[in-house]
Amino acid sequence: MRVRDDYRTLSGAEKAAILLLAVGEDQMGKLFTLMDDEEIKEISQTMANLGTVASPIIERLVIEFAEQISATGSLVGTYESTERLLVKVLGSERVNNLMEEIRGPAGRTMWDKLGNVNESVLANYLKNEYPQTVAVVLSKVKPDHAGRVLTQLPESFAMEVVMRMLRMEAVQKDVLDDVERTLRNEFFSSLARTNRRDSHELIAEIFNSLDRNTETRFITALEERNRDSADKIKALMFTFEDLGKLDGAAIQAILRTAEKEKIPIALKGASETLRDLFFSHMSERAGKLLREEIAAMGPIRLKDVEESQAYLVSVAKDLAARGEIVISDGSGEDELVY
Repeated sequence: MRVRDDYRTLSGAEKAAILLLAVGEDQMGKLFTLMDDEEIKEISQTMANLGTVASPIIERLVIEFAEQISATGSLVGTYESTERLLVKVLGSERVNNLMEEIRGPAGRTMWDKLGNVNESVLANYLKNEYPQTVAVVLSKVKPDHAGRVLTQLPESFAMEVVMRMLRMEAVQKDVLDDVERTLRNEFFSSLARTNRRDSHELIAEIFNSLDRNTETRFITALEERNRDSADKIKALMFTFEDLGKLDGAAIQAILRTAEKEKIPIALKGASETLRDLFFSHMSERAGKLLREEIAAMGPIRLKDVEESQAYLVSVAKDLAARGEIVISDGSGEDELVY
C-alpha cells in the first residue's frame, strides 16, 4: 500500500477524504448528513483507496489543529474502515448500497462505470437482456468499448442490437432512468458481491500464473512467514501435476478440448506417471503416435513446456467452470464429481 507524502499531487476529493478521516467520527457524521448520495459516493470511494497518509500532509491540510492531529501519526483508509464509519452515521441498507458501488468499477456516472467493466463480463450479462435495452446501453458507452462488447455477443443477437441502434431516436429520460436502475440493482450489485473474494483464492490464482521456479520461491518464502496461509493457498491451487488426480473421463475431456500441438510439449516435461495416465486413456494407435512425437522432439525450452502445461491446466479449469468436470477443493473427500 503506497504512502501519500506529496501534498501537491492530492486531488480535491483526496483532500476532503483526508480531512474527514482526520476530524473524527462525530464530526464526520455531521458532515455526511449535509451531503447528497453522489457526494458521499465520491468521498467514500476516494477514502477507501487512500492508503497511508503521511503526517505532514494532515498537518498542512488542517494547520489550525496541527498540534492535536500530528500526534496521530498517520491515517489508513480502507474499505473496511470506511464501511465501519459510514454505518455509524447512515442506515445499514444505504451503506450496503454505497459500498457495493464503491467496490464496483470506478466512475462518476453509471456509464463511466460500465466503461471500466471487462467486455466479456458485460456481454455475458447483456446477452440475457432485451435487444432494445442492450442498444440503449451500448449507445451510452464509448464506441471502442461498445465494439468489443458486440464481438462477445452471439452474432444474431448482436445484429439485432445493431438494427435497434440504427432505428433508435433520442432516448427518453425515464427509459434511461429505468436502465440505470436495473444496472445498479442487478448488474453492479452482483458484480460487487462477486468481487468480494477471499484473499487466499486471489493469491492462489496469481501463483498459478507464475512459472514453476518463481511459484516455488514464493510458496517457500510464505511457508517460512505464515504456514497456515501457505497451506490454504496450496490447497486452492491447481497445478499441472494435479491433473494426475483426475480420472479417465476428465483426461479424455481434456484431450478432446485442448489444442493438439500443446499436448506433446506439455507431456515432454511431465513425470512418467502423468504421461502414462494420458496414454492409458487414448486409443492404442493415438498413444503410440503421441509417444513417437514426444521422442522425436529433441530438447524443448523449459519456458515452452511450462506454457503448454499451464495451458492444459487452464483447459481443465474451463471444463470445470462449464460443469463438465469438478476439480477437488482440497478436502480430500469426493475429489471429483462428473
